[in-house]
Amino acid sequence: MNIKKKLLLIDGNSVAFRAFFALHQSLDRFVSHNGLHTNAIYGFNTMLDRIIENTNPTHTLVAFDAAKETFRNAKYSNYKGGRAKTPSELSEQLPYLKKLLEAYGIKSYELIDYEADDIIGTLAKKAEKEGFEVTIVTGDRDLTQLATDRTTVSVTQKGVSETESYTPDHVLQKYGITPGQIIDMKGLVGDSSDNYPGVAKVGEKTALKLLKQFGTIEKLYDNLDKLKPSKMKEHLEEDQKIAFLCKDLARIRKDAPITLTLKELEWKGRDTAKLTSFYEEVDFKSFLKKLDSKTKKKKPESTKIDYTVLTEDNINELSLSFKNGISFYLEMSGDNYHLAPLVGFVIAYDGKYFVSRNCELLKSEKICSALEDPAIPIDLFDGKRTFVGLARLNVKLSDVDFDLLLVSYLLNASENSNDLGKLAQLHDYTDVSTDEEVYGKGAKYLIPEDDQVFFNHLCSKLQAITALKSPLLNQLKENKQEELYIKMERPLSFVLGNMELAGIRVDQNRLEQMGSEFKERIEEVKLEIYNEAGEKFNLNSPKQLGVILFEKLKLPVIKKTKTGYSTAVGVLEQLRGMAPIVDNILKYRQIAKIQSTYVEGLLKYVSPKDSKVHTRYTQTLTATGRLSSVDPNLQNIPIRLPEGKKIRQVFVPRKENWEIFSSDYSQIELRVLAHISHDENMQAAFKRGADIHANTAMQIFGLESAEQVTPNMRRQAKAVNFGIVYGISDYGLAQNIGISRKQAKDFIDRYFKIFPGVHQYMKKIVEKAHKTGYVETLFKRRRYLPDITSKNFNLRSFSERTAMNTPIQGSAADIIKVAMINMQKMLKKEKLQAVMLLQVHDELIFEAPQEELKKLKKLVPNVMDEAVSLEVPLKVESSSGKTWYDTK
Repeated sequence: MNIKKKLLLIDGNSVAFRAFFALHQSLDRFVSHNGLHTNAIYGFNTMLDRIIENTNPTHTLVAFDAAKETFRNAKYSNYKGGRAKTPSELSEQLPYLKKLLEAYGIKSYELIDYEADDIIGTLAKKAEKEGFEVTIVTGDRDLTQLATDRTTVSVTQKGVSETESYTPDHVLQKYGITPGQIIDMKGLVGDSSDNYPGVAKVGEKTALKLLKQFGTIEKLYDNLDKLKPSKMKEHLEEDQKIAFLCKDLARIRKDAPITLTLKELEWKGRDTAKLTSFYEEVDFKSFLKKLDSKTKKKKPESTKIDYTVLTEDNINELSLSFKNGISFYLEMSGDNYHLAPLVGFVIAYDGKYFVSRNCELLKSEKICSALEDPAIPIDLFDGKRTFVGLARLNVKLSDVDFDLLLVSYLLNASENSNDLGKLAQLHDYTDVSTDEEVYGKGAKYLIPEDDQVFFNHLCSKLQAITALKSPLLNQLKENKQEELYIKMERPLSFVLGNMELAGIRVDQNRLEQMGSEFKERIEEVKLEIYNEAGEKFNLNSPKQLGVILFEKLKLPVIKKTKTGYSTAVGVLEQLRGMAPIVDNILKYRQIAKIQSTYVEGLLKYVSPKDSKVHTRYTQTLTATGRLSSVDPNLQNIPIRLPEGKKIRQVFVPRKENWEIFSSDYSQIELRVLAHISHDENMQAAFKRGADIHANTAMQIFGLESAEQVTPNMRRQAKAVNFGIVYGISDYGLAQNIGISRKQAKDFIDRYFKIFPGVHQYMKKIVEKAHKTGYVETLFKRRRYLPDITSKNFNLRSFSERTAMNTPIQGSAADIIKVAMINMQKMLKKEKLQAVMLLQVHDELIFEAPQEELKKLKKLVPNVMDEAVSLEVPLKVESSSGKTWYDTK
């Protein structure tokens, strides 16, 4: 049986561009833990999945433009000359797109002096001759000229989520011409995106009429005398050379000197291991879940390790003294160690291993006394997880000597894993399987019933911990990071564990009442929208909403897609203030999101035992050292919208006569920047207690006093201040504050003139990163930048941006970690009942009896102030109230 050969050709730059701008309103949401923007990669991946499923190709290729200049520039020097520079937020993603393609098993290709279109045209022609069916995917309608009976050109719509398929019949039906005549139409009309003019005053309608009459540009000019005298005829006569030149520029070459053979493009499917690794790198959890559901892993055969199975009968075989230290691992069947069942443990000392599925044995005097004795060194993996797990058995882990997870994270935050097996492999230790290999993943996850498989796996984990201890601690010493581990990360894991166990109480009645209020408010806003529209319609239908706004109410059309009008947030923001309905639609969307995400979502995590939520802090995720919060994410409670901020009303202290107390650092990242850049102007502003954003606004806008600064000016200056910290581009700043890229670039240029020390710091830190391959925080936290010397401009640029912002963000994160450790010690020293509950980036949240508030108001800011000594003063603001909401 002959398999039908199908070639899928994708216009890489075009589809990436469409994917980026389709999701550019969500630019800040699509950022990996390493700081990489991922919206274009996400959209491209979505398109890949859909198109592969629809076409089922046997051969694939993605073509990219090799450079801006091609042979067309030699023919017309200003070809594509009017295009804006590609946003760095998109450029930095292109190398990762190629990594995605490699994981998909799809070859990518580019050719000097030619465009991706020419590669596609040449391969399509070659494939047709060899009996292939060809599908071309692009965001550029120029490629519709390649449509034949064997080649379909699918042009992306709605970003990349839908496509319009162009066949010869479809081109004829849509334009009344053949695909081959597309280049004649382009010759007459020109192309503004590629910056060639065409014939003056000739639009698409006129061009199509002429082509239906004469067929081609050549025949049109052969018969020009048959046209009646008119302005159009004059323009045709004057621009004859331009028309032929433009046709030549528009013609996609089918004879490019490509070295690839079609056999090399054979698609053998995805490389699951590479794709899993890639998705983990860019934090694509939804794609990971899909991949897991399609993947079945074979469980590895177990290798015999000598161990003793502990029972109540033989527990006395354990030594009375563990003076040489122990290794310990507590296994749980799930990520959320506050709830996951405890399914087994292994303890080792003096080369002997003891295992059991009965975790109740950990309460025995033999084991419990060892785990709780600070004099006994303990080696393990993930101390915080172990601390919380043991606490559920009323066993208090006292101290840790070697925490493999933390040490590995400090050595290279970008290459770390919560799976001990995967992490060990990163350090070239391969004698331990991953949990995924032994237990499976997702719906297939299952703790083995076979004792030998399960116990061997636990023992092999301890072997890995023991084997890696010495070499990794030596690396820490070489990096001068011992103090960072011993004095910061290791004690912090216990601080965080105590905070997680404490939890924060939720007033469920208030939360449910708030849910009802939001539902009522949503209905009220809907009624207002219907009244303003003059009719009822489906508010969640972009098509129906578009008709109301742009046809019935005649609002200006900002963006139109093939299927109708765009009603994306960015479009509505531009229409804000033109009609009350726009503001109400935005309000409706915001409240509906708060209702689903923060009311209904939060209720799922309230413990029935204590009416609290017990978040988990991920200590080893971000490359900068910042903590993040999951299950639920309490660092992401919205505060900019009044309705969102109200969510904080449901967080209350444990007792009636207690209050919530909050202290947070004011503008800590900018103060760190002032310190490490030694910029005199910025330091002077902080030292005199000036409003730094108003101060920057004065300088940028050339004002004489702070009184002249308007709220909008301050908002824009604030965006510049914080944008600089994050290495923002002119495109990113323009998107943030709603100005042109040219204005944004001017703002950034003026900023660096005002703060020359900051500019110098940016240059020096990039130079240092080029020399060493990494950057460090004030506390020696290190971030490696393997692409800092890459020949690939986009990879190098992203690494340089990362080099600029990591020392600032990372140092700020380190400072609050030091403050947390010192604060926990101080609460104990002063014998206070107050409990530290949450860390929300630069803010610490406590609960305390009312009689302790006066002392806390002095104590907490002092401790936070003394966490580090900077060249500018730290500023800490504190407040308290009956709820978290009342603290602000």
